[in-house]
Amino acid sequence: MKRDSKTNRIDPITVEVINNALAAIAEEITINLARTAHSTIVYEVQDFCTGLLDAQGRLVAQAPGGLPLFVGDLDAAVEDGIRIHGENGFQPGDVILTNHTGTCGQHLNNVVIYTPVFFEGERVGFAATRAHWTDVGGRLAGGFLTDSVSSFEEGIQIRSVKIYKAYEPDGDLMRVLAHNIRHPESSFGDLHAQIGACRMAERRLQELFANYGKQAVYGAIEQGWAQAERKVRSRIAQIPDGTYQAESFLDDDGVDLGKPVPIRVKVIVKGDGMTIDFSRMSPQVRGPINSGFAAGRSSARLAMKYLVAADVMACEGCFRPLEVILPPGTLISAEEPAAMSWWQTPLLTLIDTILLAMTQAMPERIPAGHYSDISAMLMTGWDPQRKRPFTNIEPVAGGWGARPHGDGPSSTYTIGHGDTFNIPIEVLETRYPLVIERYGLRRDSGGPGLHRGGLGMERVYRVVDNGVFNGLSERSKCPPWGLKGGQPGASGSISVVRAGEKKVQTFQKITGLKLFKGDRLFFKTGGGGGFGTPWLRDAQLVADDVRQGFVSIDSAREDYRVELHPKTLALDEVKTQKLRQRLRLKPPRLKAASPTALKASVSKRKA
Repeated sequence: MKRDSKTNRIDPITVEVINNALAAIAEEITINLARTAHSTIVYEVQDFCTGLLDAQGRLVAQAPGGLPLFVGDLDAAVEDGIRIHGENGFQPGDVILTNHTGTCGQHLNNVVIYTPVFFEGERVGFAATRAHWTDVGGRLAGGFLTDSVSSFEEGIQIRSVKIYKAYEPDGDLMRVLAHNIRHPESSFGDLHAQIGACRMAERRLQELFANYGKQAVYGAIEQGWAQAERKVRSRIAQIPDGTYQAESFLDDDGVDLGKPVPIRVKVIVKGDGMTIDFSRMSPQVRGPINSGFAAGRSSARLAMKYLVAADVMACEGCFRPLEVILPPGTLISAEEPAAMSWWQTPLLTLIDTILLAMTQAMPERIPAGHYSDISAMLMTGWDPQRKRPFTNIEPVAGGWGARPHGDGPSSTYTIGHGDTFNIPIEVLETRYPLVIERYGLRRDSGGPGLHRGGLGMERVYRVVDNGVFNGLSERSKCPPWGLKGGQPGASGSISVVRAGEKKVQTFQKITGLKLFKGDRLFFKTGGGGGFGTPWLRDAQLVADDVRQGFVSIDSAREDYRVELHPKTLALDEVKTQKLRQRLRLKPPRLKAASPTALKASVSKRKA
């Protein structure tokens, strides 16, 4: 290793080696957590995150696995612990737990476990994990209440409490946890997996410090942050200066039904800096779709990464060019004891809306709206075969918006969920008294366009014995928007057909729905919006979509003006040409993106 004695800078090769080692440690503990966790929501879905932070709680490295919505908010949990315990309030072997809504801004099921890392008697950083626990108490098993009005209904709340002190577990606290959780063997299994991941990170960091020395590692981290900041600033500088605004809305908050909740964003680009302003965001609501400040800030950080820094590792330096204006008491900076069971719901649409605002500045980069809905199914009940209660939690994927140069991806998790996974049918049917009768793409759910929106999914569950279901499907009144003449994608829905009946009950938000043996639950997720005028799409591509079951023959005719033979599905080029010729003479009026005006406006500063 070479050091410049005048500038105290480490040579670039060593900087790269150390920073890539830090990234590798974060990835290794991600793998270890997924390998050792107990719950399917953790080891299959990978609803978690891992990261390394410095001694002040600033983000050093965060693994790309797990939920992108957790990008850059582990620092809030660790900084809160430092405030509570003090700079000198940690010792080797401590384990701190927090799920406090006022700190993390998420539902109580997302539990952060972190540990201090010491080297040669000095605290050099922290290792942190967040994982979704199957149950944390509350009114109903598993959480995800759609009608709660307070966090006190949603579970036990712990704020930066040491559950281990100097490697010794606190038996009293463990007993408190065990008797406030319905499935302690499951949640404690995930707890120990999180602790094990942190312990591994401690060892790896200590090895790194032993190999290179404290000053070299500190210097490499600082230079890594500076590199990330320069890269992000250089990309922001390529965006035209201006103020970019957009607006969308959610159906309601689950309590005040039928009352839309507005999402308003403003993005200001000036030079090499970006400001995301949420000053006009809806005030916090009574229902459980609130999130707190840390989560709101994280959503802004994630949106910025999507825009200019997708390949830059999440770290302190990556976010320095971004200023977030977020006053207290809004939908995404709600204050205690706001209900937050469905904290992700506004953030997914929020990120989509930020991208919508930037269509004016980056039209060649921004896709149409995506299904933007967690679409999670939560079912609890009694498993007669195993003689024990069960809780199954899993999201269902949907469609993404078409891009300026291609169709939208189908059956992909949301912009905030990233590379998470479904629970394989074989695993689900083995572990829970459920049967999957159908799992496939949802025809006609992708918005028509020159480039078609991605398709949503349909997943049909049959109940083997009994259960209680909680679920939410959003954006029924503000479906995923199309761009440049593209049409909106279909909204999602939840339906139930009782055993032996044909009547279909449909819900958008439901808590405590009792299901019995033979009942079927239909989960339909939304599709992505289309991009460009539908009847300009290559007719042969439309015919291929029909043959593959992506588009119906009726949609081909009505939306794309493509005529197919009803039996062979062969393209009738003559009739198609006539249909499209009429459009050139009298174009039809396209469907609106939503019943309420969805605005995207821009004002540019003078050069």
